[in-house]
Amino acid sequence: MLTLLHHCGRNLLTLRTVQTLNKSYYSAQMGKRVAVVLAGCGVYDGSEIHEASAVLVHLSRGGASVNMFAPNVDQMHVINHLKGEPAQEKRNVLVESARLARGNIQDLSKLSVKDHDAVIFPGGFGAAKNLCTWAVQGKDCSVNDEVKAALQAFHGEGKPIGLCCISPVLAAKVFPGCEVTVGLEKDDKYPDTTDTAAAINALGCKHVSKGVGESHVDEKNKLVTTCAFMCNAPIHEIFDGIGSMVQGVLKLA
Repeated sequence: MLTLLHHCGRNLLTLRTVQTLNKSYYSAQMGKRVAVVLAGCGVYDGSEIHEASAVLVHLSRGGASVNMFAPNVDQMHVINHLKGEPAQEKRNVLVESARLARGNIQDLSKLSVKDHDAVIFPGGFGAAKNLCTWAVQGKDCSVNDEVKAALQAFHGEGKPIGLCCISPVLAAKVFPGCEVTVGLEKDDKYPDTTDTAAAINALGCKHVSKGVGESHVDEKNKLVTTCAFMCNAPIHEIFDGIGSMVQGVLKLA
């Protein structure tokens, strides 16, 4: 009986130690104010919904407060997600992003770097179509003026920037010489990574190969990136990789 009580007491102590460490970690993140920039709603013409949701869940778990933003511009085009074909209609990026934000979203022009400790950009084709024109112009793309201004403002203040999936190309275009990841090169599970990495390198940046569950931290530029759905992986692995990115952002904030 004494042996059993001793064993239980030791386990209880271990549990309390873990709980204390977790409490200390999340307390350290409390008060972090993070801006999340969306690009519409839906993988083919906006923000990837699962990525945006994962970012918000991990930020919530990390005790951060979140404000969401999107540019008030027309989408490059609209895709029928059931058929995978263009639809003959127009949609607004801010209005569509409001679906993901449950209506609680602001025009990107109102984003103030002074009011936030970090900014995160989920991926999805909208990041390459509505936040910049990478989808049609590759490394020769242009970046939306408000998106570029936001990136430069956070970078200028030494505040961390998180990007996942295809959105790291925004950093590659705006910050020559930076380091980002969009997955593992020359790996069949990452069908678009090799070409994207080559374009990133051609911009004078450095692509760092990282697996789906990992993130890469460019300490100099305070950029934290992860490949997310650039990899054909189970959704829980995507979720874990985004968690690594979010945690890296909160540590730097």
